[in-house]
Amino acid sequence: MPPTLASLVQHSALKLTVRAGGDRLDTPVRWAHVSELADPVPYMEGGELLLITALKLDAEDPGEMRRYVRRLAKAGVVGLGFAVGVHYDDIPDALLDAARDEDFPLLAVPRRTPFIAISKAVSEAIARDQYRAVTAGFAAQRELTRRTLADGPEGLLAVLATQVDGWAALYDASGAVVAAAPEWAARRAARLTADVARLGRSAATASAVVGGAEDRVELHPLGTGRRPRSALAVGTASALGTAERYAVHSAIALLTLTTERSRALHAAEERIGTAVLRLLLAARPDDARAVAGDLYGALLDAPFRIAVAVAPAGSTGGAGTGGGSGSGVAVGLAEAVESAAARAGEPVLLAPGPVEPDGPERLTLVLADGGAAAHACAGYTEGDGAGGPGSAGLVIGVSPPVLVGGAPEAHQQAEQALAVARRRGRSYVEHEEVAAGSVLPLLADDAVRAFADGLLRALREHDATGRGDLVASLRAWLSRHGQWDAAAADLGVHRHTLRYRMRRVEEILGRSLDDPDVRMELWLALKIPR
Repeated sequence: MPPTLASLVQHSALKLTVRAGGDRLDTPVRWAHVSELADPVPYMEGGELLLITALKLDAEDPGEMRRYVRRLAKAGVVGLGFAVGVHYDDIPDALLDAARDEDFPLLAVPRRTPFIAISKAVSEAIARDQYRAVTAGFAAQRELTRRTLADGPEGLLAVLATQVDGWAALYDASGAVVAAAPEWAARRAARLTADVARLGRSAATASAVVGGAEDRVELHPLGTGRRPRSALAVGTASALGTAERYAVHSAIALLTLTTERSRALHAAEERIGTAVLRLLLAARPDDARAVAGDLYGALLDAPFRIAVAVAPAGSTGGAGTGGGSGSGVAVGLAEAVESAAARAGEPVLLAPGPVEPDGPERLTLVLADGGAAAHACAGYTEGDGAGGPGSAGLVIGVSPPVLVGGAPEAHQQAEQALAVARRRGRSYVEHEEVAAGSVLPLLADDAVRAFADGLLRALREHDATGRGDLVASLRAWLSRHGQWDAAAADLGVHRHTLRYRMRRVEEILGRSLDDPDVRMELWLALKIPR
């Protein structure tokens, strides 16, 4: 505990006497300061015990003393020590009345007690308090280290919650709660998910304080890279003291070391995952199983999907969470998918790249069909910023579920779905959706429309002169598969008229309608919206 006015009054060598403000003696004293100025406030920081002899004060003027005491109280001065027997035999009534009116602590300092003795007593008490805090901090560090080695992050959080007389929680990169102590704190910690997610997206590495009606919560990012790997929350009833601050800093250091160690292990897992994926795509499932071992083996024993994600063009760098200096777009997806998989206890394989020079950032994922990771992947780009700012511009194509032997085809289907998504301006497309739909929407881009307009331009220009309805006649004839009577009936003309029009179509286009390729191209051109 820091020194207080009460501890100074109880100091047997000082012989201080309380003359006013006796119910406010528990206030901590930050320093003892001597000043004879009529207005010492500009030189105060708050928390001082001011010592005076009233050399330059009219201590018998009630109005002057009221203003003097009010200025001190407003500046945060915690008390006033008045030297008795120097300029005044006793504390003047004007000063006593002003202090009592403001309930401001006023101490009588006997002549035989020098001000330096009070300053030394305050300094020594502060030094003892700091020493106790440092000693307690080292003890907390030892206990935190011991519990971390024995029980991992969960043990560390339990000790930290006790040290700060509050609660503590650990979050992953997506803002999800990984562990909390005590157990009741998990629900409180879950309400801060959005705050933790914002902290993770911030380029700054500073901590944040979240105030609430229940408690005061500090959020600390963990990790040494540009983007935090996780976060620590510490909730207390009031601001942390020195000893508690030492404990929190020790916890941050230990969790950062644990995080960086996990990061190195993750990078190794990522390299194994990339090797497994290459073997799968090379149609070598047995070799893939041998390399996967216990790490990814369960993923290959059941139906899975392959997803290919591509970030906006120009964003480069590794997409995996194990490292790289990429744009962070695919990094955000990887973190969301891995967090969901970790919470569900299911395996997931992520392989970054390949990335061409100045090319888009890519990420290939192997996801258990119907699992939490697959749902996280599907939901990452949904809604208005569901994946956070980092999801903007990310495009994902997903294969149907396959068994291990179908990986090469599944990867090709994921690439096809990705191409459709990019063509349609979509952020997420599954191959089943493409296979079940029509081919025509796939062709509705500017290049195909330009081809269709060029192919039919001469016919439309002919019709525009009023010399016939060749485009409508061609559409009716093609829709009836070249059946003259049926097509003529649809148009309301004689079949000879329709035959004449089809010969004019051939003459204008310079192409034979007997050629099935020509008929196909003309039909598609007619179906493409202008």
